Amino acid sequence: MSATPLPAADTAEHAANLYRAVWRWHFYAGLLVLPFMILLAVTGGLYLFRDELDGLWHRDLKQVEVRATPVEVPSAWLDAALKAHPGTALKIITPATPAASAEVVIKTADGARRSVYVDPYDSRVLGDLADRGTVMWLVRRLHSLAEFGAIANGIIEIVGGWAILLVGTGFYLWWPRRQTGGVVSVRGAPRQRLFWRDLHAVTGAFAGVAIGFMALSGMPWSILWGEKVNEFANSSNYGYPAGVYTDVPMSDEHLAHANGPTAWSLEQAKMPESIPASGTAATALPPPIGLDAAAATVERLGISPGYTLSLPGKPTGVYSAAVYPDDLSKQRVIHLDQYSGKPLIDMSYADYGPVAKAMEFGINVHMGQEFGLANQLFMLALCLATILMSVSAGIMWWKRRPKGSLGIPPAPADRSVMRGLIAIMAVVGLIFPLVGASLLVMVLLDLAFAYRRRSSARVA
Repeated sequence: MSATPLPAADTAEHAANLYRAVWRWHFYAGLLVLPFMILLAVTGGLYLFRDELDGLWHRDLKQVEVRATPVEVPSAWLDAALKAHPGTALKIITPATPAASAEVVIKTADGARRSVYVDPYDSRVLGDLADRGTVMWLVRRLHSLAEFGAIANGIIEIVGGWAILLVGTGFYLWWPRRQTGGVVSVRGAPRQRLFWRDLHAVTGAFAGVAIGFMALSGMPWSILWGEKVNEFANSSNYGYPAGVYTDVPMSDEHLAHANGPTAWSLEQAKMPESIPASGTAATALPPPIGLDAAAATVERLGISPGYTLSLPGKPTGVYSAAVYPDDLSKQRVIHLDQYSGKPLIDMSYADYGPVAKAMEFGINVHMGQEFGLANQLFMLALCLATILMSVSAGIMWWKRRPKGSLGIPPAPADRSVMRGLIAIMAVVGLIFPLVGASLLVMVLLDLAFAYRRRSSARVA
């Protein structure tokens, strides 16, 4: 027996109530995240060109004259850096191109970490900065609000979840409903609210899915969800695919601590340990193979230029080489026994599992790396679209709001239409707990506002 269809008037009223509910929550989402979206778009747009901008801003440290002579051995770079800045050498970062300097990271006597830049052709010290003290590292920390502490960093995780909600509700509001404009064309003039509404909607229609992808692909870096998912993904196999670490003793040190920054999928990966020859007394350990031999070994194994080579910090430590170039297929991690030079672990992107590969692909596209300049320009266009949508939303709201009021869209007369919307938000909240907590707060505030208005109406 078929259900009796609703009268046309009831159907129209239900549709109007649902539209009001979606519009109301789209407004709430925008109210919360638009300032942060502008920050993310500006800093993200800059970070897409980090190599170019760092090379320009720090050109006296990062750029060298290309010469026909071969570069000197890494130990010469390290000796020159330590002579200029005494301390303990932690790692070297080899030049990615013939015109790039080498970088030696040193821990000074006072515990500070300094990056010393060296001309690889003659080992001349070019200068130094605090480790990760480049202008683009500052932009990166501003992008995640990590510069302002863990609470601020958590706000960005909430913003990412609300941005996904913005995209979903925005598509519902944009969906054509017999209107003749505002779908793919912009009506009116800049002095009219209609112009800004259409500009906002049409830009979102073309860029919305990609902006949603940006928000989702940025979640692996989030302070709660990203960290917990990373821990779960690396809860077995020491952070490596099965078979890669077989019969290798592992330490409690993480790759991200020793080699960082590292690929997201390997942040929790454990470092293996070097094994002195059987029967060797602890007081008579064999000499390590040395930095130059370690560098020659990993290069012979085919690691890409620009790799980081961390030095062993204790008798059981390893030489650890890692590189994460724009080309995902060339990602590589190689750990060498410091006494024998034997590779203990040698893995690349091809060894990752399906989930890790998907995550890394999303991160690479998010950072503008996967498809070269085209990827950078596409992501820059999305950043500009985000800024345009945020500004147009602000102007549209300013032109619409009643004097002395926030101009919150009216609540639906039938509150039951909220059930489906709240169910969707609950699912998002379960997946992203910080986002869920913020959604719960907003639902309670919305109910409180509605109760207050009803009480005021009864008194009046």
